[in-house]
Amino acid sequence: MVDEILRPSFEVVEFLIESKPVARRLHEAGLNVTAADPRRTDTYLKADLTPGTCIVVEDTGRRSLKRILESIRDAGGLLVYVLGVGVSHVREREEALKAQFSEVNYLPLSELFGGPLLTEFSRSLTRLKVQQYQHFFSDAERVLILLHNEPDPDALASGLALRNVLRRTRQTAIIAALEGVTRPENVRMVNLLDLHVEPITPAQVNEYDRVAMVDVQPHYFGGAIDRVDLVIDHHPEQPGYTAVFKDIRPDYGSTSTILTEHLRAVDANISERTATAMLYAIKSDTLFFNRQANRVDIDAFSYLYPLADAALIRKMEGAEITMERLEHVLKAMQHGRMVEQVFCAFLGTSPREDFIPYVADFYLQLENVKWTIVAGIVHDSLIISVRNLGYTRNAGEFVRKYFADIGSAGGHRAMAKAVVPLSAFRDKFGNLQADGLTERILTMALEFLHEHHAGDRRLVGSRQ
Repeated sequence: MVDEILRPSFEVVEFLIESKPVARRLHEAGLNVTAADPRRTDTYLKADLTPGTCIVVEDTGRRSLKRILESIRDAGGLLVYVLGVGVSHVREREEALKAQFSEVNYLPLSELFGGPLLTEFSRSLTRLKVQQYQHFFSDAERVLILLHNEPDPDALASGLALRNVLRRTRQTAIIAALEGVTRPENVRMVNLLDLHVEPITPAQVNEYDRVAMVDVQPHYFGGAIDRVDLVIDHHPEQPGYTAVFKDIRPDYGSTSTILTEHLRAVDANISERTATAMLYAIKSDTLFFNRQANRVDIDAFSYLYPLADAALIRKMEGAEITMERLEHVLKAMQHGRMVEQVFCAFLGTSPREDFIPYVADFYLQLENVKWTIVAGIVHDSLIISVRNLGYTRNAGEFVRKYFADIGSAGGHRAMAKAVVPLSAFRDKFGNLQADGLTERILTMALEFLHEHHAGDRRLVGSRQ
């Protein structure tokens, strides 16, 4: 097994085997084998051991390796790896060996074997899931891929990727949203990649043979859409709906990461356009791996990078700052409050929802700011965007605690959102004016964070 794994990067020059029958069988299998006593120094001298020779010693845990390692050291061996095979209490075994032989590197076979095996099993399970929903969608004449309102790069890219997985065209799988694309960077992405997001009403959803949702779940639409066949999302799973198939992974940084795994699992050909959209989406949703990202997001990014057009991504990123956004940033500076590293601001009435999370993201970059909570009124709803650095208390818990009973509220540890009818907010908290609303939300945040710190102190006290 070692010989197969190491080739062709490394050549195993010689196997030293204590058992002559085992040595004979390996020799018959075509390996260069010597039957010798591994506890003798001259065994390694005869093998022309040098300080640059890498030695791998099998450890079954059934006997001491002291004499073997001493002989290797006496023969001048410096690059020594001990491979634990079926060893119980691995860490204790490793510590005991390193106490005597500091140059030894201990590698449990379970760790070397486990990662790749888990990856392969996961890919197999994903492949089965994808093949099942591919088959379920295959006989549908018209397929709808539904995105959330004002779709962001992750939603747009995920819609494009799912159409690829389903082997559909623009005519047979419509990418649609109830409210279209208006944010400058998203408009720029749509134009540069020639994406088409069709406007649709809840009543029109029933006209399609199959309905899929990406980067969103049915609860988002407030009961307006009661039928869904497939849901793929990276936000926390919500109750209250049924789907024929769903793949929800809240520990992933983006839905595009999930779709990358789906495409890879069935060996789908990923076009440059799709790869560019997905790469930009992963970068955007994770703030280039600074928010809610893990190993799978980095793996997906690495896979997509050589397939994408990096120059096009730089063009899409050029739409971030606009005069309108700067006006909202200035408004937040004039009316905002910061207490205990929490920045809170009410922007008043805003023509578009995207200004609110933009301001929240902007102020999180300031020195000494760990939480930002920015609110604004869009139409007849109060929109509240929450951001934090990710290592303090959960932003999603905050919005759910105070707003889930009067509106839609949820999110991740580092980012969350609440959408509350203005009338419901006033019924619960009173008819607050601008400064009063800022103070009320700031008070909630500080109360929430102080509860967290008090809980920590109680936990420490219980340990004493």
